[in-house]
Amino acid sequence: MALNLEKQLLFYCSYHHDPINKGIHVICIPLLAMTFLLLATNSPSLIPLPSWLTIPNLPPNIGTIATIIYSVFYIMMEPVAGVVLTPLLFAWTAYGKHITSTDGSTANYAAIALHIGSWIAQFIGHGVFEGRKPALFDNLVQAVLLAPFFVWMEILFYFGYRPELKNRLDKATEVEVAKFKKSKLQANGAAADGKTRS
Repeated sequence: MALNLEKQLLFYCSYHHDPINKGIHVICIPLLAMTFLLLATNSPSLIPLPSWLTIPNLPPNIGTIATIIYSVFYIMMEPVAGVVLTPLLFAWTAYGKHITSTDGSTANYAAIALHIGSWIAQFIGHGVFEGRKPALFDNLVQAVLLAPFFVWMEILFYFGYRPELKNRLDKATEVEVAKFKKSKLQANGAAADGKTRS
């Protein structure tokens, strides 16, 4: 997967063109990321560290390591947006660890319910509104890594960040969506031809 911001966002935008589906994702993807990180903070520390290197609520567990990976990836993709998002990711991970340490079962059950509900809502968004399978079926790693950043960029675009990039993405997305619709019509036409001939 190349770290070309425009190419990666175009991949994701072409699967999230419908405004209702986009809205569902703007709500559900942060919930998925937050609940994943919260649940991942239940894991034990994977790397023993001396006490002077330990950060409260950020032991080197799966949640913290995932946050580091996401942060590095996002900063490499788009330095300004990535640097602004990184403290939010670490703050949530630390808070998630605090919650799971103080009220683990309630927090975990709530996180599992929100996680499952968010996945269901997104599948409904794709099936009912977008009319296209989710991006994760074509590239799981790219979709899982890119989804939270896609939402972050959508929020930044809404507030006027990098309007030239937003305009190029909108135009390129229209082309990609038109290609998809054309291939879908051709596939449906070929399937109908096959039925009439048999």
